[in-house]
Amino acid sequence: MITVVGCDGSPLPQRAMDRLGAAVLVAGGRRHLEAVRPPAHVRQVVMGDVAAALDAVEASADDGVVVLASGDPGFFGIVRALRERGHAPEVLPAVSSVAGAFARIGLPWDDVVVTSAHGRDPRTAVNACRAMAKTAVFTAPGFGPAALGAELAGWDRTLHVAERLGGPDERVTRCTPAEAAARDWAEPNVVLAVREGALGAPARRHNQPASPPRTHSGDSYRHRAGMITKWEVRAVALARLRPTLGMLVWDVGAGSGSVGIECAEHHAAVIAIERDPAARDLIRHNAGTADVRVVAESAPEAFDGLPDPDAVFVGGGGLEALSGVLARGPKTVVATYAAVDRAALARRLMADAGYAVEGGQLSAARFADLPGGSFRLDAQNPVFLLAGSAS
Repeated sequence: MITVVGCDGSPLPQRAMDRLGAAVLVAGGRRHLEAVRPPAHVRQVVMGDVAAALDAVEASADDGVVVLASGDPGFFGIVRALRERGHAPEVLPAVSSVAGAFARIGLPWDDVVVTSAHGRDPRTAVNACRAMAKTAVFTAPGFGPAALGAELAGWDRTLHVAERLGGPDERVTRCTPAEAAARDWAEPNVVLAVREGALGAPARRHNQPASPPRTHSGDSYRHRAGMITKWEVRAVALARLRPTLGMLVWDVGAGSGSVGIECAEHHAAVIAIERDPAARDLIRHNAGTADVRVVAESAPEAFDGLPDPDAVFVGGGGLEALSGVLARGPKTVVATYAAVDRAALARRLMADAGYAVEGGQLSAARFADLPGGSFRLDAQNPVFLLAGSAS
């Protein structure tokens, strides 16, 4: 029998104490072992090397083992690792550190996105913080609040860093990303990233991370003199970009911002790069509640200092912008051109950069009403769309 006991600084329930008294081995972090103080006859294993500790747990499983873990062990915790080894442990949870952190600052957390940097690429956690109004991050020894704060430079977020929750020296600090990046933090900790404007949002009826994307009727965005990626082209572009939570998308030469905004509505983090002040105003108006960061520079100069994208849409900026994008090596690049000669050159640039390139001409004819209730077909300008995938 393996029993996993969650620890949140509160006294353990009697059932947990009974399991400790009957165990032959107790595994856990050093601070958990010091706080619980298992009986003297019980062998203790410090959970530093998790794989080695789990090997010891397996060796004594038939005789009774207790594993101590932070908060709720079934929530980004040790229960998953035990299940992957074929065990079905008894779990006695405590309050999750995410729930505890939100309780300390007095905020509801039924609409929060929870991510983890433990044992995985932290980019997903970073991009969730960039895209979502409320995000909780389980940090890792190699990626703590300082690293997260540095990655969130340029985003309007307030961080709440909860250190050593449940311990006598627990502390919750409210700070900017820059302030978080400039100091050291005690472990373990969890970070809450909050966009201040989200605190007055209406109550939700579910705990999904975000509302479904808006339905856009035709070209419902404001734009100047037809300078917009038409909705028929956007549909194909989004199908190739595949925006989702955890991704960062650049919209280069964003114009009205239509492609980037729809990526944001699919919960990707988005940076819209646009040099024209009037166009930037349109992007902000069109975005509505979608969280799009607007960078006011020309491409490719604007790329310096920006975080690496997972996918990029190049709607403007010409071939020079495309070359700058390819130099950053995103997994996916989608570009549109009206001129066939530019499409041919762009295709060669992508191929020379090692991308597998697909594409073609997109043509559409829309219904246009005629007197008497009939309609005709109104041909739209053809567009060349190229999609490059990193091999």
